[in-house]
Parts: sequence; C-alpha cells; structure tokens
Amino acid sequence: MKAVFFREHGGDIEYGDFPAPALEPAEVLVRLEAVSLNRTDLLTRKGWPTLELQMPHVPGADGAGRVIEVGSRVTQFAVGDRVVINPNLTCGECDFCLAGQENLCTRWRLLGEHAPGTFRERIALPERNLLGIPKDFDAAVAAAAALVYLTAWHSLITRGQLKPGESVLVVGASGGVNTASIQIAKYSGASVLVVGSGADKLTVAKAAGADFLIDRSQDATWSKTAYRAEGRSGVDVVVDNVGADTMPLSLRAARKGGRILTVGNTSGPIYEIDHRFLFGKHLSIIGSTMGTTQDFETVMGIVFEGKLNPILDRQFPLEHAADAFARMEAGKQRGKITLTVP
Repeated sequence: MKAVFFREHGGDIEYGDFPAPALEPAEVLVRLEAVSLNRTDLLTRKGWPTLELQMPHVPGADGAGRVIEVGSRVTQFAVGDRVVINPNLTCGECDFCLAGQENLCTRWRLLGEHAPGTFRERIALPERNLLGIPKDFDAAVAAAAALVYLTAWHSLITRGQLKPGESVLVVGASGGVNTASIQIAKYSGASVLVVGSGADKLTVAKAAGADFLIDRSQDATWSKTAYRAEGRSGVDVVVDNVGADTMPLSLRAARKGGRILTVGNTSGPIYEIDHRFLFGKHLSIIGSTMGTTQDFETVMGIVFEGKLNPILDRQFPLEHAADAFARMEAGKQRGKITLTVP
C-alpha cells in the first residue's frame, strides 16, 4: 500500500510503501479517493513535548472514499458504499460517549494526530467513524468539509447557540475553520464581519459570504472598526481561533453579553486578558474541540444538500503531498488543499 508519512518530527514528507491495515470485526476498510490537509497536520509533523507517535507516522484527519471490505460485526455499511470520515476517535463506552458527547470522550484521539491518518490508499476504521455520502457527490468536497465544518458547527451552533439576526465577527479570513464559520453563520441567518491580514485573503472571505470586510494590515484598530460597524454597540459573537495576537482586541469588539468562541490558537496559547471587559460587558469565553456524531451528521447533511460549500484551493495527487505541505506552510493556500488518491 502507498502512503504519505514522516519518520521523525520535523522530518521530510515521504511517499512510499506502508503496511496495509488489518481489519478488525467491528471495522470497515475504505479505499480512499480524496483526502484534505489541515493545519493540525503541520503541527503534528512539527511535534510537541507530550506527543508520542509510532514512527513512521501517516498524517491526515480528512478523507472520503468507497467501502471495499467490512468486518463480521459491521451492520451499517456494505461493500461499494461511499463514505466520508469523522476524524474523532472515541471509545464508544465512557459516560460522555454514551451521552452523545463523543468529543469529550475520556480516551479521545484525533485521526492523523494521535493515530495513523488518512494520507494513504486504504484505512480501517470503526463504522461509527463513517457517514454515507450521496452516490455522485464529489469525494474531494466531502473530505475538505469534514473536520472544519464539524469544528465550526459545534463551536457556533452547539456551543455558541448562534441565533438568526445576530452579528458574528470572524478573526481570520481564509483558513478552513474560519471560512466554514462564515458560511455556517450566514446559513444560520447572522450577519458576518471578517478581519483578514490582506486583500487577497479577504477575497476568500467575501466568496464565503462575508458582509463586512476589515483589512487589519491597513487598520490596526480593527476592533474599534468592528465595534462601530454594529451601531457602536459591538458584535454578538466573535470567532477567534488566532489566540495570543488577537484575543485582547476580540474582547473589545464584543457587545455587552457577547460570546467569544475559540477552537484554537494559531498565534500562541498564552495571552493577557483585561478582566474588566469580562465582568464589565458580561462576556462569555467558550471553547470547544471538534464536535459530536450528531453535529457531524447534521452539518454534513447540509453540505450534501449544497447549502454549505467548502472553499477549495489547489488539488495535488497524493504522491505530491510534500508540495501541498509546503504550500500550507508558506501560507499560500486560499481555502482547503485536497489530495487525490490514485
């Protein structure tokens, strides 16, 4: 079997032979057709002190393809079914899993981060990690949507309780979760403001449906601009997955009673908070990671209906994954990078 892998943290991205997966009785073997790159793939390759991986490691959380074999205890899928992967790896047995809060599983792992991922020809997964996709739906679109739309939906809708008529400020214009957040907010009936680091990235946000664009490379006081844009009262919800560089300003942009949503910290995890904003404006900071199985089924159903459409960047063949990594590392992508599996 061919796969993409690295042999050490920070090592080269390689394409070559890799052991084929063994199929367990409760698992489904999927022949992958398309996979998608996420920022977590860059971070996993780089590594961090508590991350222990068996090397060589296959990255990749997203993927879609066709079932080619099923285990003896599988009941939901048959050979020939087309499926998309939910990258939450869970035990299915703990109190959180039994309560439908799988992303809080006591043994939660992320596919491609804590376990070998999707950047290969075949993968074996529990049937709870798969969702059927329409017969003619583009596998690359399904793969591009899975992680980022699940993450954004759980943050905005399940955790953030976004309501029609509210205003949302998305900090960051062209990343996968941010463009998914823009589209989900618009789908939910909200108005959307976006802060981006340049005109080219804001073009992606506009294509995703943003109503009001702020170029922070030209406007250092973007939090005031966003605050004033909403009648000098601030925005109802701020989506800030940037972290250290932007969170202090995000607190300023929120209206009284506003919510700050975060699923990540691309600029760093440690920052100072002016506590007066929290109690003075009755703000809530709400964190989340990934989403539940119900979230996945719901948001992917909307994607399949064509009401949410991932913004796609370049597509590479799997054997050119090193070029895809280089493009994302350089910050050149404008949407989701996908790879086709030959």
